[in-house]
Amino acid sequence: MSLSEDMRLPVACPACGSHVMRVSSIKNPDDRVHCASCQRLVCLYHEACKVLQKGPGSESEALIEKAFNRSR
Repeated sequence: MSLSEDMRLPVACPACGSHVMRVSSIKNPDDRVHCASCQRLVCLYHEACKVLQKGPGSESEALIEKAFNRSR
């Protein structure tokens, strides 16, 4: 069992531009979400859920997120 999981957000990391984020597999609302590339703190898990519910900014972004997040 992995201690963390990767997810893709429509908002990129402000430090490196990656969209792949890492969160604890427990996924408590106050868990920290870090960039999978540079390990910078990006937001809390409940904030990431709000961003995912809001949706992507474009149709192409939606297809990428659907494919990435479905495989996880």
